[in-house]
Amino acid sequence: MNTVKVRNLEIGRGIPKICVPIVGKTREQILKSAESIKPAPADLVEWRVDWYEDIFDSEKTCQTLAGLRKVLEDCPLLFTFRTSDEGGEKSVSAEDYIRLNQRAAESGMIDLVDVEMFRGESAVEAVLKSAHAHGVKVIVSNHDFSRTPDQKEIVSRLRQMQEMGADIPKIAVMPQSRKDVLTLLSATEEMTRMYADRPVITMSMAGEGLISRLCGEVFGSAVTFGAVGDVSAPGQIDVRELSEVLKVLHGGVL
Repeated sequence: MNTVKVRNLEIGRGIPKICVPIVGKTREQILKSAESIKPAPADLVEWRVDWYEDIFDSEKTCQTLAGLRKVLEDCPLLFTFRTSDEGGEKSVSAEDYIRLNQRAAESGMIDLVDVEMFRGESAVEAVLKSAHAHGVKVIVSNHDFSRTPDQKEIVSRLRQMQEMGADIPKIAVMPQSRKDVLTLLSATEEMTRMYADRPVITMSMAGEGLISRLCGEVFGSAVTFGAVGDVSAPGQIDVRELSEVLKVLHGGVL
């Protein structure tokens, strides 16, 4: 399987990489969060820009992005506008969604960008083209906050993302039972064993799905999400606790 390299980070090899989200509403909150993440065992940072109150002001967004880049130094930065359709804070037109992600990719200040698969093929293609032209990796994602699709459907969505050209396919689902968590894990194992030629990210959300955030190295998920302060999705735990568990499981896998 090919790995994905961003700055000094190699995604898809060894212990799953820990991503910490920033969900501040103001520039001051965002930069303060970034400062608090620096001493934590985080491998990369996700700026959840749908939380940012000035996200549709391109000048202010660029200034905040520059501030983040300065604080984070060489830590990889993922730019994500999670739409309200998939659990995010804001709705956005297709045109503005594409333009926002393209500008971020062209800024030279981010390393990865997240684009939702169900924004449509044209949106995914437009962001992919712009991002890859500027050396930015693309996570094509799907977040289902209402249910867990069956194993066949989860694998199908991940394969479709890969066929679209995603550098990293990602899916997050909501469990209604423990069996749903097993469905997500089984789909992850099937995808990575039979179809994936690149890293994938999967997770089952909420407390019931917590185990899926811990056992990625066993089943095939290359990145997990932990929190320093506020969480961006149900089920995230403190990044320090997460790091320790991942190290213990890594020792067992070896």
